[in-house]
Amino acid sequence: MGVEVWNHYLMQDSSGPVAEFFFSSKNVGEASEPRFIGRSASFQCGATLRVSLHVDESQIIREAKFKAAGCSVLVASASLLIDQVLGKTTGEAAALGQQTEALTERLGDLRPERSECPALACQALVSAIRSYSDSARDEWEGDEALICTCFCVSERTIEREIQARELTTIAEVTAACRAGAGCRSCYPLIEDILEEVNRES
Repeated sequence: MGVEVWNHYLMQDSSGPVAEFFFSSKNVGEASEPRFIGRSASFQCGATLRVSLHVDESQIIREAKFKAAGCSVLVASASLLIDQVLGKTTGEAAALGQQTEALTERLGDLRPERSECPALACQALVSAIRSYSDSARDEWEGDEALICTCFCVSERTIEREIQARELTTIAEVTAACRAGAGCRSCYPLIEDILEEVNRES
């Protein structure tokens, strides 16, 4: 494919906000060690995205990078989302990663075949945060088991809320103490606690 043809193909998607975030992408590459990796891919178009995060001891995302193999809309989606999560806690970033519609709106009118790109960016980000959450739980040395790493909610806190409020669903637990409101990697753990507490009551 000639350069002129390729540039024309690229610019079909690179106008308005897409062009702005595509051409101003500055967080391309790899976050520094220790890094937590998240990936997403599209079977429809073959695009892939890799997000890496460096999270400090306060759960603040100090560095976030991405590598994309796909169209300009995918690159713009990742660029915009990564810019938004820098300096945020993992919980705040996970919440942003679940707002696919808001990300899509920021990018303007997308062609139907490009509508999946913002979702891929969100999926890769949340996947990276889940990787961090799994690692944080493994390394936790507190007196109580840590269940939700995004919002530092312990097993005992969840148990107390379930018992006091007679909770039966994950959504109710999340509303009561925020556990599960972030990357949702703790969902299976919350389900186990719900089952155990309600079985004993």
